[in-house]
Amino acid sequence: MKKTSQVKAGSNRAAALQPEYHFDYRKARANRFAGKTQPESVAVLLSPDVARFFESGKSVNSLLRALMTALPARRGPTAP
Repeated sequence: MKKTSQVKAGSNRAAALQPEYHFDYRKARANRFAGKTQPESVAVLLSPDVARFFESGKSVNSLLRALMTALPARRGPTAP
């Protein structure tokens, strides 16, 4: 025999939620960061201590480019 649901047919499920879970979709906006990325971009998460060292993404990229010129060239793809 199946157990019946505790939610009554006339009750509103949204009313059963805590106030902090209510979301007004009328105030929702499109992703404001979507247009700022380039198609071939890759997102990388930095540790907080590393992120505090850099002022912007441009400074991270310039340091990585300088490091790439100092390191020996890679010879093709590596096995994962």
